[in-house]
Amino acid sequence: MSAPAPDSNAPRRRGRPPRKPDDQAARKALIRAGLVQLTERGYTNVGLDEITAAAGVTKGSFYHYFPTKAAFGAELIEAYGTYFRDKLSLSLNRADLTPLARLHAFTRDAEAGMARYDFRRGCLIGNLGQEMGTLPEDYRARLIVVLESWQALVADCLRAGQTAGEVPAHQDPDTLAEIFWTGWEGAVLRAKLQHSPEPLRRFADGFLRLAQS
Repeated sequence: MSAPAPDSNAPRRRGRPPRKPDDQAARKALIRAGLVQLTERGYTNVGLDEITAAAGVTKGSFYHYFPTKAAFGAELIEAYGTYFRDKLSLSLNRADLTPLARLHAFTRDAEAGMARYDFRRGCLIGNLGQEMGTLPEDYRARLIVVLESWQALVADCLRAGQTAGEVPAHQDPDTLAEIFWTGWEGAVLRAKLQHSPEPLRRFADGFLRLAQS
């Protein structure tokens, strides 16, 4: 049997159609709130109720986008890694500065960013790395991938420094870049602990001396 023809006399709905369930506003709000909460307090200490309240989103909406807190955390790693990689790339590709001056400018910009929030917020990747013993095991590989992507950008900057004559030829840019991120994450932790920019400044100055030696 064929379906009945639609009633041409039925009144048509006016106005905007109802919002579709794939609207991304709530998802973006959750990501923003999650990044703030986890950069300040870490993964283990923050509950979903706090994240949804900060985002102004219901718990039901949270589960519409993320099946678990673990899946949400994985998304935060990806979002933060991309955001910071773009920010780092912008700093390290400045045409108005020499390569080592670009790296130094990045550290001062990062310092200003921490100071803006009274050194309460650290690096999400560093925070999660310290919590790795209580996190989903698959986070380990995700965190390493992010760190290695940042490390590659610093290594490229140091290679440019060699071309410019700022970094001696005997230095290995890849090794120096690994040293930079290992030390920088520790300096960020110390700055957060002390509520002071001094650990960041001491590390940056020491690293630049090392790179030029």
